Amino acid sequence: MIAAIKPSGSNTRGLLAYLYGPGRHDEHLDPHLVTAYAMLGMPDPGRDESATLTQLARHLDEPVRLRNDEFGKPVTGHVWHCPVRTAPEDRHLSDTEWAEVAQRIVAAAGIAPAGDDLACRWIAVRHADDHIHILATTVREDGRRPKLHGSGVRVGDACRQIEKDYGLRQLKKGDGSSIRRPNQAQMHKAARLGWEQTSPAWLQDRIRAAIPHASTVEELLAYLEADGVEIKERRGPSGDLLGYAAGRPDDLTENGEQIFHAGGKIAPDLTLPKLRARLESTTPEEYPTARRTRPTTPWHHATDALDTVHTSLAEDTHAQAHITALGELIEATAQKAPADLRGPLRAASQAYARAQRSRIRADDRTAHALRTAARDIATTATGPDGSALAALVAALLWAAILATRWHDAKGHAHQADAARVTVQRLKAAADQTLAPVLTELTARQPGETACRTLAHDVRAALPAEADRILTDTAWPALATVLSDAEARGHQPHQLLKEAAARRELTTARQSARVLITRIHHTSRNPAPNPRAEAARRRTTMTASAPASQLLSPNHSVAPTAASRRTQHR
Repeated sequence: MIAAIKPSGSNTRGLLAYLYGPGRHDEHLDPHLVTAYAMLGMPDPGRDESATLTQLARHLDEPVRLRNDEFGKPVTGHVWHCPVRTAPEDRHLSDTEWAEVAQRIVAAAGIAPAGDDLACRWIAVRHADDHIHILATTVREDGRRPKLHGSGVRVGDACRQIEKDYGLRQLKKGDGSSIRRPNQAQMHKAARLGWEQTSPAWLQDRIRAAIPHASTVEELLAYLEADGVEIKERRGPSGDLLGYAAGRPDDLTENGEQIFHAGGKIAPDLTLPKLRARLESTTPEEYPTARRTRPTTPWHHATDALDTVHTSLAEDTHAQAHITALGELIEATAQKAPADLRGPLRAASQAYARAQRSRIRADDRTAHALRTAARDIATTATGPDGSALAALVAALLWAAILATRWHDAKGHAHQADAARVTVQRLKAAADQTLAPVLTELTARQPGETACRTLAHDVRAALPAEADRILTDTAWPALATVLSDAEARGHQPHQLLKEAAARRELTTARQSARVLITRIHHTSRNPAPNPRAEAARRRTTMTASAPASQLLSPNHSVAPTAASRRTQHR
């Protein structure tokens, strides 16, 4: 059940004319009162031919007129309107049940608290099977105005309880961080002009797409203007930027003036202060798995940066920062991915927008590395090779799974649902990116002897998952990855353990594929030569450091592929 409190109006009779009229598409059937603050003597134009809308409006507006006469200043914004609708799959409630629902809604809102004989006047009109409209005038019988602050939250809580009591579809409680629903005027305008989205939704997509391209709010607004978005800045006497509003081209008033929407009205996390905190965080982080001498690309940097997500979830402010920045990285990846992959990734980015924000305050400085990776992809990256993109999409998928678990643990129902949708869309993208990589790797499968040796490594490193991995259709490709890594001086046993430590395998659909993308990424460069590493350290140590400390006497070089295969024959 959804109760959508509308912006206050001042025309009681005008709203009554809509409620009792035929509707915009003749959808109103049998409009009539189901209940009111006092049914005795209440005119009902739907059931009483002698009753008129004007009579009913005067009846509701009587406390407003008395207050106007007493204070000499007309009351404005006194018409409170709240449609209440059940879900399409719910049963149709009777008039008696709708009357009970309406009484609980007005009590929760503060319009007519239970037992308050001097409350506001209100009615509930039904003109369809699945919803009613509650109309109230917000001047009490004693001339005071009702206390309606926070009424939306209280009405939402009442709806959640009504759903349980009446056996209706149970919606999940929100946390106040969702975007505003488009109003009917916005939806009708979009339909009339042939727009697929309302202006606020269109602007939200444009702003989120622009965020990875900017490092300051000023850069963001300049990028949006260059992209065709109308921007109106609010500056103080000193010239400092205090706020902004955005407008969609050709979204004009009747007088031909541009319509602007404040950032916070487009989405709660797009206010100027929140954008500034995200974009202008200055605490740098090193990519956790990147060696200083490793040649790398923005795609590899991004995969490395995603390693920070699983370690950030212990602290809520850090977790929220990383979950927010993850959305920017998904968006940047969608923009620069090959054309055939942009659709699934763009869908994932749009779904994840709801998962990015919650009531928990983010320490945006802690996600600097992740945000920088997104900016690097958006501004400098060229097309990725297949394996780099497959590794990044797999890492994005795992990060989205972690985000889902975190939101579930915090009771963020709507965010968790959005993250789950994102996971499904990223799974489709991951399968698509990995398919050509698997084909190429499988074609280079090692010989039978090498595969047996590598299978031994799998059983030694991951005994609990070994059977699943070795019977997976992707095992030949994984064997190729391990063989290639071994040829570059890496130890397959160690690579397998490290990969499993970063991404647990018990919940993976196909654990071999998880290992392929992870190991292919971490082993892409030759393993460092131990003696060369020792020599490098020695040159940076002070002259007084004894040379014996620089190289462990027990050090041994990793066995070569040939020697390992000989041992297992």
